[in-house]
Amino acid sequence: MNLNRILPGQTIGIIGGGQLGRMMAMSAKEMGYNIAVLEPAEDSPCGQIADIKIVTGYDDFEGIQKLAQCSDVITYEFENVNVEMVKWLEEHSYVPQGSHLLKITQNRQFEKEEITKAGLPIAPYRIIEKAEEMEEAVESIGYPCVLKTCQGGYDGKGQHLIERKEDIDEAIKLLNAGTCVLESWIDLQKEVSVIVHRNENGDVTCLPIGENIHKHHILYQTIVPARVSEETKEKATKIALKIANHLKLVGTLAVEMFITRDGELFVNELAPRPHNSGHYSMNACAVSQFGQHIRAICNWPLGDSSLLKPAVMANLLGDEMNKALDKVEQFSDCHLHLYGKKEVKDGRKMGHMTVIADNIEMALEKINALKIWS
Repeated sequence: MNLNRILPGQTIGIIGGGQLGRMMAMSAKEMGYNIAVLEPAEDSPCGQIADIKIVTGYDDFEGIQKLAQCSDVITYEFENVNVEMVKWLEEHSYVPQGSHLLKITQNRQFEKEEITKAGLPIAPYRIIEKAEEMEEAVESIGYPCVLKTCQGGYDGKGQHLIERKEDIDEAIKLLNAGTCVLESWIDLQKEVSVIVHRNENGDVTCLPIGENIHKHHILYQTIVPARVSEETKEKATKIALKIANHLKLVGTLAVEMFITRDGELFVNELAPRPHNSGHYSMNACAVSQFGQHIRAICNWPLGDSSLLKPAVMANLLGDEMNKALDKVEQFSDCHLHLYGKKEVKDGRKMGHMTVIADNIEMALEKINALKIWS
């Protein structure tokens, strides 16, 4: 038996109690594991189904020690975790994902440098540390371009589009948060993502490529299979596999990519965990991204990620919740997933819905007919 194989009946510790932790925990429970979660909120989505709750801040060393004591393996559900805490856990517990990938994906500069080391294509960029560097860097990159904070940005936060010289002064304010990355603006045809899983033995597999559509910088829909050529699918999958092996991934990595109007592929971002764009796999694949994640961190053989039927996944934000619940009688071919969040807010991800059908057009037609999403 592999010494690092975690078996049913043992306890998986999760740092973070949000919806990703919840769906990890649900897959783990199906496989017979116990769940411990460390999360500041008392009634978190993951905490609602965990066996052990450690209600404290992510940087509370005493809480991290408690998680180590009660867990046989530890994972995290989001990347803004204290790297020093994870380093401590590596030495005193079992964290197969490690802290290195976490450190890289917390910082856009480190992430871009690592992608470049792997020999993969990214948009032209410059690192900006001082306001005085901006004007020359913008001239070098060209208009339009976008300034992004190296740390802390998500769902469109921490970035500013620069379309003309007059936009620079407003963009410079982002430097108050620290070092930034100035990127060339891509003439985008589509955005796609590939979610790759790898276990400690080096077995690796990918979910089918998903086509992502955003509204107001928040993922609106993922369409699978992506409406791109077979050649593009193959290239995107090879990129995801290459970066996973380069980083010696254990667990899950979401690789977001841009496809230009000329058909080129650029890696945009990495996420070292299950990803919103992989939620369709819960209903449309033989093994979901969450099931594969549990297999990977427990060093099981990875399962078959084949797509069973075409699917469209749509996020449900706070302002769409009531509309969705009013349509329940039309859900015979819909799969509703709610995250157990008590407070409903506009723009907050409250759940998602997946429609599977014989083809993408039928799934999109059903989504549109529901008239939940304006």
